[in-house]
Amino acid sequence: MCWDRLSVQALCVGVCVHSHSSCLPPTHPTATSQPETPSASKMHPDTRMCWKWSSASDCFLLLCFIIVAECVPIDKIKVNKVEEPEVQASPETPDTGLYYDRYLREVIDVLETDKHFREKLQTADIEEIKSGRMAKELNLVSHLVRTKLDELKRQEVARLRMLIKAKIDAQQGKEAGIDHHALLKQFEHLNHQNPHSFEPEDLELLIQTATSDLENYDKDRHEEFKQYEMLKEHERREYLKSLDEEKRKEEEAKFDELKKKHKDHPKINHPGSKDQLKEVWEETDGLDPEDFDPKTFFKLHDTNGDGFLDEQEMEALFTKELEKIYDPNNAEDDMVEMEEERLRMREHVMKEIDVNKDRLISAEEFMRASEKKEFGETDPWETLDEQDLYSDDELQEFEKRLANQENELRLKSDDLLKQREELELQQDQLHAQKLEYHQAVQQLEQKKQTQHAPVPEGPNGELRFQPGMNPAASPGHHQSQEQPVVDGQNQPPQ
Repeated sequence: MCWDRLSVQALCVGVCVHSHSSCLPPTHPTATSQPETPSASKMHPDTRMCWKWSSASDCFLLLCFIIVAECVPIDKIKVNKVEEPEVQASPETPDTGLYYDRYLREVIDVLETDKHFREKLQTADIEEIKSGRMAKELNLVSHLVRTKLDELKRQEVARLRMLIKAKIDAQQGKEAGIDHHALLKQFEHLNHQNPHSFEPEDLELLIQTATSDLENYDKDRHEEFKQYEMLKEHERREYLKSLDEEKRKEEEAKFDELKKKHKDHPKINHPGSKDQLKEVWEETDGLDPEDFDPKTFFKLHDTNGDGFLDEQEMEALFTKELEKIYDPNNAEDDMVEMEEERLRMREHVMKEIDVNKDRLISAEEFMRASEKKEFGETDPWETLDEQDLYSDDELQEFEKRLANQENELRLKSDDLLKQREELELQQDQLHAQKLEYHQAVQQLEQKKQTQHAPVPEGPNGELRFQPGMNPAASPGHHQSQEQPVVDGQNQPPQ
């Protein structure tokens, strides 16, 4: 460790002053005059000793200066901070599109925290995972993992119950009774008989249901797209029926022109072929197509760095090809059809490259596919506008179902209108009854006021007759044989 420069210098000066002051002869009063250098033979013994000591001190002083010159000055002692390694965020798993996607993700994340289960999962083959045989390994995981899984299942059951309640409230009203136990049977990804703990049966059901749903997910999307196209054609035909002959011909000519314009697009490379990937390499990655390397291409487009190309990463590779066909600013291009085209491209590549059918493409599978003869295929891709999306029989069947649905809706509408008329009639009756009630109340109030009115009296307290008044109706009136007294008339003699 190197000393501080100023500290070393102060130490050296102090040693020097002390050594020279101690070597002054005792006979000298001061050290200001410089004596002549005596010869060694004429020197006093003490003087000779002092000169020797002074020479040794000078050597020590010179050595100190050399040390100071070689040392690096340090003002403060700096403590090197230990740099903590950056924690890399785990790659985000793509959304599966399942209604229980979050529950599925959370269960997988918790299971992967268990070392034993993670090792078993890495060594298991895809068929063992899909069949659910991995569920038996749940009995060997730690208690902490089982506790977390129990909590996840309780949360999922509560979520499903809330969805059921919201659906029934919307359909039947809030007063309707709910049998949660019976309704939970429609959800097959968990054991509804035991809503409190996560058991091996739950893991088996979750794996099998997710596998089946994912396999059917693309089929359902294709069917929805076919329904969309048939409905679009049906509405177009219905619109043409509402036009006269001249307008109908104009609309048909316009439709044919848009259809022809949509088909006029550049060549579409075969998805997953070398030409298609080289185009992405050049236009998206900005690299020289002559330097195309499949291994480097795989690493560039494995965006989450997990060593696989998932379905979303694969679909992103087809954007350039799809932009050749579809433009959101063009009236002839339908963006729903673009997404269907993207789905078909991804399915084609997965079918060709995904050997183990785990819906992921590993680096090994990608490199093996790049060595096949089909990788250099130059035939163009057959787009949707070159295919028959549905047959005439399918369209007729669809229109029949649509007509039946419209008829059912019409009947429901008529029934609702009748109910509305009945409710309006009941409302009118209630309003009339309300008016009658108010009139009856008013009459009773008037009668009460009449009965409690004061009896008219004369100046001396005698009863007074008023025309139109029935004395017998007055309260407290008693029948008398005497006639009522009238001032100045019919007075008896004194």
